[in-house]
Order: sequence, then C-alpha cells, then structure tokens
Amino acid sequence: MWFEVKVKYSKIDDNEKVKTFNQPYLFDALTFTEAEARANEEMAKYLSEGFKITNIKVANFSEIFPSEHGDRWFKCKVSLVTLDEDKGLERRTNTYVLVQANDVKDAFEYLIDQFSDTVSDFSVPSIQESPIIDIFPFFDGDEELEPKVVATETVYTESSFEEEEDESNVVDDEVLEDDGLEEEDAEDVLEE
Repeated sequence: MWFEVKVKYSKIDDNEKVKTFNQPYLFDALTFTEAEARANEEMAKYLSEGFKITNIKVANFSEIFPSEHGDRWFKCKVSLVTLDEDKGLERRTNTYVLVQANDVKDAFEYLIDQFSDTVSDFSVPSIQESPIIDIFPFFDGDEELEPKVVATETVYTESSFEEEEDESNVVDDEVLEDDGLEEEDAEDVLEE
C-alpha cells in the first residue's frame, strides 16, 4: 500500500534566506506507523537540519510506473471499459496511476506502452503533474545483495527417491542431545 507523507523542512537558499518547504513523498508500507517510521529513516539521510512529518494519508494509486528517463511524476486517470454481459452495458471504472516522465506527452506514451497488454479497452481522460517529489518502494535489502539464481532443470528418477528416503531416516546424535531426546524416542518419532 502506498502512503503519501508530507514532510516540512527549512533550507537556506542562494540569497541566504530561510525557505520552508512542505512537500509530499510516497512510501510503500503496510500501516501508517510503518510509513512514518520509513519516512523518518529515509528523510534523516537527506535532511540534516531537521524536519517534521505534517500529514500521512493513503495514496489512491493502483499502479506506479517509474522510469529512468523521467524527472517528474504525473498522476494519470485511466478509465477501464468492461462489458456487463448480463445487462449488455459498458461500465467504466476509473483508476489512478503514477507515471515518471519528463512531460505530459512522455507520460502518455509511457502509460500507453504499459497498458498495451491490457485485455479490456481503456482511455486516458486526464494527466496532470503531481506534487510528489520522490517515491520510496519497499526493499528488505536482500534484493540487491543476493546473486541471481538461474533455475536448472532437475530430473528425478526412481533411484533418487530411494536415496532421499534412506537419508531421511538418519538421525544426528548432536540433534538428539540438543532436543533432549533419547535414541529410542527418536526412532518412535521417525516411525510416526
């Protein structure tokens, strides 16, 4: 779920005047509390003079499409057209999507490209620049550190299952001592 978090902070501009900003950021979180904690953690990295969280609300975006080539965020209203077969009527369902692009034209083209595989018809009634400064998707840290694993095909034969069965009956003495089980108790557990 995406939360829009407004952060208020002050900075000294080029004319050495203090200027106050109250800008929205988007955080991926499960709860308001987690969104606040993530906002405090992330903003502390960028704003050393201090900041204050002034508002947190649930963002109404169904999808977010970041792009390496864009520098601004655009809020796009997308109308999906579905057919109600029982009544024979067309129904329009509106949804909001956040797209990163350079301008409205780029946002429209990128949005059309992203929705090209959609089965139902759709239209884009409006695109407007969003005040959102940046988004912070949720990463648990493992995504960047883990090497990519290439899947290999495993072929199972009857003998490979027999080997697995034999290994499953082996009980390590150290495990028995750690669990406080006697050897006879372990054999009873294996028989069950």
